[in-house]
Amino acid sequence: MTPAWQPAPARLADGVRVYAIGDVHGMADRLAMLHGMLAADLAARPVARAVVLHLGDYVDKAGSPAAVLDRIAGYAPPGAAVVNLLGNHEAMMRDALAGDRAAADDWLWCGGRETLASYGVEAGAGAEAWRAAIPAAHQALLRDGLALCHREGPYFFAHAGIRPGLALEVQSAEDLLTIRGSFLHSEVTHPAVVVHGHTARMAPEIRHNRINLDTAAFCGGVLSCGVLEADRIGLLTA
Repeated sequence: MTPAWQPAPARLADGVRVYAIGDVHGMADRLAMLHGMLAADLAARPVARAVVLHLGDYVDKAGSPAAVLDRIAGYAPPGAAVVNLLGNHEAMMRDALAGDRAAADDWLWCGGRETLASYGVEAGAGAEAWRAAIPAAHQALLRDGLALCHREGPYFFAHAGIRPGLALEVQSAEDLLTIRGSFLHSEVTHPAVVVHGHTARMAPEIRHNRINLDTAAFCGGVLSCGVLEADRIGLLTA
């Protein structure tokens, strides 16, 4: 499937393409479909540098989060680098598995029960039982395999966004993972165009200073991928 193109708010260097995928929240089948579309697009339109970037929030709320983490952990498409960002839901899950009781309470309230069910373990079993049920590769991914942010030319990728007015190098982890209001409502020109998820909308938002690719895949929307190249953005959905 060829992306439907429109003007982008910034321009990538020639020969560079980024596939940025929004919040998955357990939608493993849709993620597999998008990965298939990306593979077909790369085969049809090879490029010198391709990056597949997942914007975080792979787990919780619906579907099969275990299958999503399995796919993310083993994903290595030919001809492309992969960058997996940390979402606030992965941060809660990581801390809950480490034994942080406050994080565990937050995680269960925010959709962690569905994640544990996908591993066949009860929410009330406790962190030790959770760790025993979840594959070591998934736990390693949560601990060490997810980045807080990524810069690619004029674009800055973070799960939730940035604090307006602060340099990119001094953004806090809390803001990168959870910010909403002050970032979403800001009209200022940031040091880079911010590509993010975290705040669900029924269609992607493409503005002069940010691109939101969370399109509520877990509750009736589609899973969206923004294809950034040169001075344009295309959208693929599953």
